[in-house]
Amino acid sequence: MQVGRVVAVVAVVGAVVSGCGGPDQAGSAVIVGDTVVSLESVQDQLTAALARVPAENKQQDTGAQVARDIVTKEILHGLLQRQAAAAGITVADSDVDAFIAQQGGTQALLQGSILDVDGLRGQVRDNLIAIALAKRSVGGLEITADLVAATSKAEALADAQKLAAGGPGAAALFGDPQTSQRGGVYSGAATPSIGSSPLFGASQGDTVYFQPSPQQATWIVAHVTGRRTDARSDPAALSRISQDQLVGIGQRTLQPVADQLGIRVNPRYGVWDPIALRVVAADQVSGGLVRSATG
Repeated sequence: MQVGRVVAVVAVVGAVVSGCGGPDQAGSAVIVGDTVVSLESVQDQLTAALARVPAENKQQDTGAQVARDIVTKEILHGLLQRQAAAAGITVADSDVDAFIAQQGGTQALLQGSILDVDGLRGQVRDNLIAIALAKRSVGGLEITADLVAATSKAEALADAQKLAAGGPGAAALFGDPQTSQRGGVYSGAATPSIGSSPLFGASQGDTVYFQPSPQQATWIVAHVTGRRTDARSDPAALSRISQDQLVGIGQRTLQPVADQLGIRVNPRYGVWDPIALRVVAADQVSGGLVRSATG
């Protein structure tokens, strides 16, 4: 398991206060549905986290990046807890202990990290929930989608709007088989790298556009025409999915939940990116979702 990616992220879980009667953004760092994470909580976490960053590693944007990480983990933690409760998933302290021991122990995992012990255990617990959610869903998950490649975010958004609208404008996008494909079928078990992508978090009828890799110019526009959760999969393929991939797949199951609840981030931290499933600077959103006129 890639500990650097999965564990070494700021994840100090702070106080979550349930709002009532329509929570107000004032005094909140983020609002998820009717649940509020207080501004004070995030700022306290930020102060503690920055104190653990070596002086030589601090850069001009370190504070902003760490703050966005904290708010992101607050959001994901709340969504994971919600989904775990709905699915009857529990993670015991002994499960957390066993995972940390398998990875070399607490001190090994904290080396070079700005997490404290509680933050590490909280992150491991959330990752184990994500793994459990992935194991319950990935074997039967199969997506059918029409795909179109674009060369810029603006082009991808325009194509997504055309696909969502349907009709001649959508049909015209499929003239070149080198840049488009109709009716592609994608299995979560057979293609776990895609299983953690926005394609697998979209509902039937949705159109998503995203950039698979910031290092490449290509954007993908996908209109989901079918979604199954009862497909048959090869047990051998399931056994080859890594824990790291399972964490990504499990987190991707949160995409429709986040969309349904609604996430409002205090502008001081940025905005919620529904594609990256994290808080980013307002100009760094990596894509989006366009619903069909009938959806």
